[in-house]
Amino acid sequence: MIIKGQLVDIPEKSIYSASIEINEGKILKINPIEKDQNLPFIMPGFIDAHVHVESSMLVPSEFARLAVVHGTVATVSDPHEIANVCGMEGVDYMIENGKQVPFKFYFGAPSCVPATPFETAGGEIDAADIENLMSRPEIHYLAEMMNWPGTVNRNELVMEKIRISKKYGKPIDGHAPGLKGELAEKYVSAGPSTDHECFTYEEALDKIKLGMKIAIREGSAAKNFEALIALIDEYPEMIMFCSDDKHPDNLAISHINELAARAIAKGKDLFSVLQAACLNPIGHYAMNVGQLREGDPADFIVVKDLKDFLVINTYINGEKVANNGKTLIKPIKNDIINNFNTSIKKPEDFQIKAKGNKVRVIEALDGQLITPEISGEILIKDGFAESNPEDDILKITVVNRYEDALPAVAFIKNFRLKTGAIASSVGHDSHNIIAVGIDDESICKAVNLIIEAKGGVSVVSEDQEEILPLPVGGIMSASDGYDVAKSYTRIDKLAKEMGATLNSPFMTLSFMALLVIPDLKLSDKGLFNGQRFEFEEVFL
Repeated sequence: MIIKGQLVDIPEKSIYSASIEINEGKILKINPIEKDQNLPFIMPGFIDAHVHVESSMLVPSEFARLAVVHGTVATVSDPHEIANVCGMEGVDYMIENGKQVPFKFYFGAPSCVPATPFETAGGEIDAADIENLMSRPEIHYLAEMMNWPGTVNRNELVMEKIRISKKYGKPIDGHAPGLKGELAEKYVSAGPSTDHECFTYEEALDKIKLGMKIAIREGSAAKNFEALIALIDEYPEMIMFCSDDKHPDNLAISHINELAARAIAKGKDLFSVLQAACLNPIGHYAMNVGQLREGDPADFIVVKDLKDFLVINTYINGEKVANNGKTLIKPIKNDIINNFNTSIKKPEDFQIKAKGNKVRVIEALDGQLITPEISGEILIKDGFAESNPEDDILKITVVNRYEDALPAVAFIKNFRLKTGAIASSVGHDSHNIIAVGIDDESICKAVNLIIEAKGGVSVVSEDQEEILPLPVGGIMSASDGYDVAKSYTRIDKLAKEMGATLNSPFMTLSFMALLVIPDLKLSDKGLFNGQRFEFEEVFL
């Protein structure tokens, strides 16, 4: 097979007309030809440098079908979410499912399962499991070390996992939101070599100077592109692009191609942008992904221009997997695994006795994972604490989905629902059921829809009840990815019609139980302070 185009040589910072000869999935020969500016551009494919595939609500094979349309040929994938639900069985499921399609998934060994001892999870991965995983060729790195206090303080179990990773010569991903100065230095010196959690330029620069590579994240909820993209001017070799978490409706529209286009629109150097988007992850993770060189795997994309990066074709190992906005990867039959063992709830399960009308409140911020602690006033009825919709202080609950237990209840601001409730069994990191609503009846209905389906996202209003089922681990669908994206778009629209003003209310909701991101979060065991790593009282 021979393909002609204007070849973008990123290391040499040059563009020239060429014909590429492909044989048995590899680039056999690259021949310069007479200059022709009418030819489309040929460039290496995009790589998502850190993503939880599960957050697309799609199994890996379906994620791949959508991603290739946007020119993505590979991902650095942390199967942390399914591991928290199903343990090692979940990691094996992701690897085997991903093998069924022509796409390059580079999975890591989840380092923090359960993420903390302050929540109930469905799986556990200990040091022996890390040894097992690291010895396997399908595992390429130690996934994000979220236990930064344990890393900084050289916790024995944390350091054993890091030691095992070093023994196998595999990189260690970091997760250290807000760390700077001496704390950052202690964290980096232990072994983590990347971070995708930086939310200020100063923090990221501090870590770059310590030798860390920074993955600029722009997902469905957490958006750090604007704050960090200026780093690429001076440190192009230290920057990668990632989504971290990408919901199906967003994945159907764009992926890493969007970040490249936005960077170019800001006047950033083309070759620096493409180095970050296409090449830096290959070197860092020793990925067998083509870089448009003779002898490389034939992984590349054909794009209309180098401004918007409109993808004409995507090739992986010489196979055309996307053509003019259509995926060419065929759907496969997907198995179902799950871990869901809680029973139907009653409205009174979500009642909490009032100890006054002033409470600690989780402040949800659009585009951020950090949640400041603020205070607010709730309503009291018959001695019980209730939402105060007028001041946008709503009840939030986390329900243990692995065993029967009383729900944890607290209060949250910025969801702005005027009626009903929304709920999800996608609740990082342990994926218990999480819901926000204006009254106990609506919350209970939304939660029970999920319990009955053994996973999903749901909406309950005065006149509607709707759920998108997620039967794989309670966090993914095995159905056609484009159908899932349409269903999710509809349920997201319903939430916004009920008053939600967040850009991605369900993605934001899913992070309200993420205890490792400060300041205030809610686990199935109670309200939690992520700065001090201890539980707090709801009432002030």
